[in-house]
Amino acid sequence: MGNKNKHKSLFTFFSNASSGGIILALAAIAALLVSNSSYGDWYQAFLAIPGEIAIGDGGLVLSKPLIVWVNDLWMAAFFFLVGLEIKREFLVGELSGPGQLTLPALSALGGMAVPALIYVALNQGDAAALQGWAIPAATDIAFALGIVILLGSKVPLSLKVFLTAVAIIDDLLAIVIIALFYTSSLSLTMLLGAFGAGFVLFILNRLKITRVDVYIVVGIVMWLFVLKSGVHATLAGVATALAIPMRDSQGHSPLETLEHGLHPWVAFLILPVFAFSNAGVVLSGVTLDTLLAPIPLGIILGLFVGKTVGVFGVSYLLIRMGWVKAPASANTLQLLGISILCGIGFTMSLFVGGLAFIGLDPSYTLQLKIGVLCGSLLSGLVGTALLLIAAKHSKTT
Repeated sequence: MGNKNKHKSLFTFFSNASSGGIILALAAIAALLVSNSSYGDWYQAFLAIPGEIAIGDGGLVLSKPLIVWVNDLWMAAFFFLVGLEIKREFLVGELSGPGQLTLPALSALGGMAVPALIYVALNQGDAAALQGWAIPAATDIAFALGIVILLGSKVPLSLKVFLTAVAIIDDLLAIVIIALFYTSSLSLTMLLGAFGAGFVLFILNRLKITRVDVYIVVGIVMWLFVLKSGVHATLAGVATALAIPMRDSQGHSPLETLEHGLHPWVAFLILPVFAFSNAGVVLSGVTLDTLLAPIPLGIILGLFVGKTVGVFGVSYLLIRMGWVKAPASANTLQLLGISILCGIGFTMSLFVGGLAFIGLDPSYTLQLKIGVLCGSLLSGLVGTALLLIAAKHSKTT
């Protein structure tokens, strides 16, 4: 019964990822078209729309432009879903056994380290640019999974599960990186408030409280404290998710129910809005020299070459040495294709880049977007082509 539920969960996840990946792509294309049309000024004005929340008379006031609300509050819901997925995968999912964890975990580590090294090597001497070392280390689970689901039976289920596991571990490591390296000056008072809210979440979990709305209310309080503490506010979403109980006294899963309910909202609304708000790049004046500048070139090579070398290199080595089993019914060419698809870094790469270059000259953001778009597009096209070739080859042998 548990195995049946596991596959049902995967089917729902894959279905949402496929459709969500298409919507995400359309939102990114729409942002590019609008920002390079006569509506470009309207697009920039839209992102700058001010929004304000005031709590109490003369109390807490949050005043930010729309783009910041999207990246700080809107994306907290995305990270909340990521936290739910991480907890489920480690407790009852494809990462719940030590043997199942080894291959995707080490492959994900390789797929983050090699791109970062490539980026750093190309940006030596520019302290500001070096802040973006983690940009090419991320994998966009919606885009990558969307492609393999659209390819259907041409990609073995084992590789779809492998890609899912790599991307989820990748997200977990990205969360750690954001917490450790992309925080501003810390406010001890607000940080203590955030820890206090986290302690309340821990107590609720230990008391086996299963009403998710209680956790969400405390999570919103935590988000406010984290926002003011200097640590990036989206991490409150992850912390809240990890406190949601896996099972209640009747054996039902509040976590899985919430996860399944959130998936369509994240796939079809939250991520597309993020993409539309962050993918707009004015392409006039962009030349080959622009692409070959250290920042975009570091991101492009990091995503396309670094991810491939890191993910495929580590997984191939582990399999050849007999330390892990190869994904079932998959050949080496298919594993290579999946590894290349891991270079689609769109959502998380743009997010990390926004944190890395905040407050810097706008040219850094322009180079970030060009690098992420080109690197992700190249990885998507080559990875898809290789998987199609591998599927055709497997039928003839």
